[in-house]
Amino acid sequence: MNTKLNNRPLYEDVADRLREQIFSKQLAPSSWLDEQSLADQFGISRTPMREAIKVLASEGLVTIKMRRGAYVTEVARKDLEQIFTILSLLEGQAAKETAIKATEAELNMLDHLHHRLEKAAADRDIEQFFEINGKFHELIQEIAGNKWMNSVIADLRKVLKLHRRDSLTSTGRLQNSLVEHREILRALLKRDEQAAEAVMRKHLAHGLEALR
Repeated sequence: MNTKLNNRPLYEDVADRLREQIFSKQLAPSSWLDEQSLADQFGISRTPMREAIKVLASEGLVTIKMRRGAYVTEVARKDLEQIFTILSLLEGQAAKETAIKATEAELNMLDHLHHRLEKAAADRDIEQFFEINGKFHELIQEIAGNKWMNSVIADLRKVLKLHRRDSLTSTGRLQNSLVEHREILRALLKRDEQAAEAVMRKHLAHGLEALR
């Protein structure tokens, strides 16, 4: 691994690399993270590797087991249900607040992202759909402007990325997700905060169903 001096601590760059390997399944769920082997692979000492693993553990992507080391988190069905329950409440609230707070320029940005989502769906480009979907949700949270709520959502969505692409490949899920995003956007454009909250929560409930 070629490292360049920059303003970020080395362990953060290492955490980014490990996170990518986890999301791509190069580091599979439940696999043991051998600190020394990974440090050798990245061409670094064990200290930044250990710190990087702690970062991923704080995000829920890695599980530290007493006297056994660190393992890539394997998300059980019960975990998914609990995560979606929390996300439903928080993202529903974010949508509600966005319907109230959004400027016309911000609503136009959401509309633009949705048009890109429509194109990705038409092209059956799941990777692009997944990326734009994330930006759509993140913009809603940004507009809502609750940094504490957004921090919790961001950490939970990192764990969901272990499964999220799989859900979009379920039969009909991509199109259903697109329809749900249309409903969310429609409620936001109408500034109907109650509808925005309700359709966002329904959208997340359907996302959980797609993972069954």
